[in-house]
Amino acid sequence: MPGRFQDRVDRILTQRRSLLCVGLDPDPARMPRPLKKLPERRRLSAFGDGILKATMPHTAAYKMQLACYLRFGAEGIAELARLAKAIGPTRLRILDLKANDIGNTMRLYRDSAFRTLGFDCVTLSPWLGWETLQPFLEDRAHGFFLVAHSSNPGAPDFQEIPTPRGPLWHAVVGEIRAMAERSGNAGVVVGATYEDAIRQTREILGNGVPILVPGVGAQGGTLASTVREGVDARGRALLVSASRSVLYASSGPDWAKAAGLEAERLSVQINQLRAGVGTSRATRR
Repeated sequence: MPGRFQDRVDRILTQRRSLLCVGLDPDPARMPRPLKKLPERRRLSAFGDGILKATMPHTAAYKMQLACYLRFGAEGIAELARLAKAIGPTRLRILDLKANDIGNTMRLYRDSAFRTLGFDCVTLSPWLGWETLQPFLEDRAHGFFLVAHSSNPGAPDFQEIPTPRGPLWHAVVGEIRAMAERSGNAGVVVGATYEDAIRQTREILGNGVPILVPGVGAQGGTLASTVREGVDARGRALLVSASRSVLYASSGPDWAKAAGLEAERLSVQINQLRAGVGTSRATRR
């Protein structure tokens, strides 16, 4: 019987000695200059291959935003599947789609992401209710990260609506903790631009339940507070996602090398920041 997704996350973070997730999100307008002379399909694959080769020594995960590949039509979807296969099982492959729908549709999303495209987990939204997540809870070998508090400026419009249990997003995180305890395959998305939200999320989740944190780098999230507040007592259970700051570190001839150097810098800095954080947190508790 396949193991729990949550255990696999912990194993990969330990083996890779990294908490870095690279958001592999190609933007046609920001492709490096040397690639712009290539046909669009070739440009897309060359960019993906270059980023993977340069950054894989430093990463634990890759997150691909579906919209960035839909922009290229059928060829983009084929590239998405190809990249997932190229990354392989030694790192987490996250399909970022933030989907939510009725149960039958969610089963189709699940099967498409995990069986057709070859991803390990997806990002989902809770808006239609908890029962819509059941198809994903049934597959304990694969996982999902539920959006609790996002990194965009308008996030508080709905996510911070007051409820008897505190802000609405607190209820989302509390439910995810209960789901994770039952199925072992649930985590949350919390944006790095809201430092208090990361701290509160870890306090609610306790140890072991993973947090995916986008917004570090181009969106202005602070790396030090993200790591300090986001890791659990073991110094793990956190994926720090950086996209544009890595992908577009340079647009010149050495674009891939620059991406690799930025990924290395982030990974080293994250490891320096988390050294001793988990131990001190466990002592305080």
